[in-house]
Order: sequence, then C-alpha cells, then structure tokens
Amino acid sequence: MIERYTLQRMAKVWTDQNRFGKWLDIEVLICEAYGELSLIPPEDLKAIRERARFDAGKILEIEKRTRHDVVAFIECVAEYVGPSSKYIHMGVTSSDILDTSFACLLKEASDILVDDINALMDVLKEKAYQHKMTPAIGRTHGIHAEPVTFGLKIAHFYDEMRRNLERMKAARERISYGKISGAVGTYAHVPPSVEEYVCRRLGLKATPISSQIIPRDYHAEFFATLALIGSSIERLAMEIRGLQRTEVGEAEEFFSKGQTGSSAMPHKRNPIASENLCGLARLLHGYAISAMENVPLWHERDISHSSVERVIAPDATIVLDYMLERVKNLFKNLIVYPEKMLQNMNISKGLYHSEAILLALIRKGLTRQEAYKLTQKVAMHCHENKLDFAAELEKDPDIGKYLSGGEIRETCSADHYFRHVDTIFKRVFG
Repeated sequence: MIERYTLQRMAKVWTDQNRFGKWLDIEVLICEAYGELSLIPPEDLKAIRERARFDAGKILEIEKRTRHDVVAFIECVAEYVGPSSKYIHMGVTSSDILDTSFACLLKEASDILVDDINALMDVLKEKAYQHKMTPAIGRTHGIHAEPVTFGLKIAHFYDEMRRNLERMKAARERISYGKISGAVGTYAHVPPSVEEYVCRRLGLKATPISSQIIPRDYHAEFFATLALIGSSIERLAMEIRGLQRTEVGEAEEFFSKGQTGSSAMPHKRNPIASENLCGLARLLHGYAISAMENVPLWHERDISHSSVERVIAPDATIVLDYMLERVKNLFKNLIVYPEKMLQNMNISKGLYHSEAILLALIRKGLTRQEAYKLTQKVAMHCHENKLDFAAELEKDPDIGKYLSGGEIRETCSADHYFRHVDTIFKRVFG
C-alpha cells in the first residue's frame, strides 16, 4: 500500500491554511513594494509586517456573509492589523491575489510531481538492468513478432518518463507567472514595479500582459501535461495487465499474504493496481479538457473558470501524485517469470525467425517478393500444423536451393536479436 504520508504531502498544498498563507504573503509583499515607493508610511508598513495574520476558520465564517473569499480574507486580516490595514489590497483586485497564489500552489505541486517522476525512473532503471538480457517475445497487434528482452520493455518506459520529466519541468516554468495589474490589467491603480517586486520575491515571472486574470492557456498546458503523464502511466499499467493474463503469465503484480482477489473465486490474483491506474488516467484526460475549456472567457474575464479550477487543481495533482507513487511500487515489487517468457517464445516453434530467413534468401540473390513467398509458404505450413520452423525449412526443396542446413540453423539462432541491447541501453541510460 502507498504510505499515507506520501499523499498528505500533496494534499497539504491545497489546504485552506496553505492557500490563505500564500494570499497573506502576496498582500504583504504588495505593501512592501508600495513602501519602497513611499506610498505607505513606514510605521504602517511595520504594523502590517508584524501583525498580519489570519484564522482560516474565521475566514470561512466571514465568507458565509460576504459570499466572497478574498473580501472575507481581507476583513479577517484587518482585525489583526488594525488601522494600518487600510493599505492592504490597495489598488489591486481579487484575481491579482488568486492568480498569483495559484501559480505558487501549482509550482509547489509541480515540485512534488518532479520528485515522484524521478523516483519512478530510479525504479524503472533498476528493473531494466535486472532484466536487461531476459529474453521475451515481442508482440505487435498482440501477436508474436520477434524476440526482445524484458529489460528493453522497461527501458522504453524509462525513456518515456524521462520525456515526461522534461515536460513536467517545462510545465512548471509555464505556470510560474504572477500578475498584480489591477481590475482589467492596465495598472491604472497599481504601478508595474509592484508586480515586478512581488513576482521576483515569490520566484515567479511577471506575466507580460494580463487582463483581470492570467490567460488560461498557461494553465491548460499544465493540465495537458498532467494528462499526458497519466497516459504514459496507463501504458505501463496496460502492459502489466497484458502480461498477467492467465494465457500469458510472464509477469504479475505482487500479491500479498491474506490479499483477496475475488469475493466469489478464491483462486483469483487480479491486476487491480494496473486497472486502477488505467481508470485514473481517464480522470486526468477529463481535467485537461476542462482546463482547455477555461481558455475562452468573456472579454477581460468572467468567473466560469474559477469553479473548474477549484476542483481540477487539487484533484489532478493529487491523482497524479497517487498514480506515480502506485506505479512506482507496482514495478518495484513486480514478479517476473523469465521461464514463462522463454516458454511463450517457443510456442510458435521458431516462426519468429521468418524475417531472418527472408533476408538470408535476399542475400542469396532472390528478389524480396520471391524470398517472401518461399518463406511464407513454409511459415504458414508450420503455423497450421504446429511444426518446427527450422526443421521444415531444412526439408523444403525450394529453400534448400539457396540455404544449407547449417545456414538455416545459424540464421535461426536467437543471438542476433540481442546483439545491440548494450547500445540501446547506453542511449537510454547514458
């Protein structure tokens, strides 16, 4: 099971306490910027710095009356600050606080997700090297193709997560923009230098141009990235689901002592974690669509995006945090059956050597069409009658005109399938 603390770390990002804390930081920084412009007397700025605080429960109580969260927040803070509170929220609008704090929260969540991806990559790398040369049959369309190694399968997943790590870091940069530009973004009542000061102190960049809000394409890209990472996790989970099927049996999720697979069938060992991950990916896809639908808003803004973001921001980041932790544990504890992989490879009795024979015939001077026709004739005969491919090749008079028995046996060796595994691993892992 996933340790409770791992989810608490992400959930803490979205608590009222953390959210209001970000609001307070921003309001105080705005006052400091005004102080540098001599627009707030030093004694009032001192009072704001020393006394500004809030009570989350009280803010929620006030909001029941005001029906406005930022107004309730300002009223609560003002009770602590006293007369100097008249300078708090001066010349700015609610979205200045909300959008800038939203950037801080998404950035904080991104840091956790980056850590999660790195941890998953460590597990995938270890598992890939562990099974670097474990032979397995590759499948295309679900049908036996040619041999791979199980390590190569995992290396594919590692490389995809490396790209996702790059995407996640880029998405973190994309949403690291704040705005303190006033009601419709014209800086009519707050100078741009205030925005620059606040964003710099928060580790954000100032949005080059904003209306009452930061344009929502910034955020849509972020949530699309989360959805894409979810799709990658789904691909990892789908592979395990396929390999755990009774007819395949090459790998399975860890099944702990006392665990139950089915309420009706005591023999069942189901890939529940993998199925769970595939289902959760659908949620992330939906959140991405919601974020994209937030992009077109009326004129300088409306409020239709707000209700959406209050749901998708905590949900999407918590869901992906959970998914990354769960898929990490899935692969860390994955049970692999190399014997069954070898057994499955041999089901077709060497038919996967057909391309190697095709190419050997071409090297003997046949056209591709001629070589394909000769090879397919023997392959289909073996498939229909469950015969050994190499043995039937040696018996076939048409093949015998071009390839000796020794050449056929050498061509049907599995060694050449794995000769470049080291090169691939160097490319992937460096």
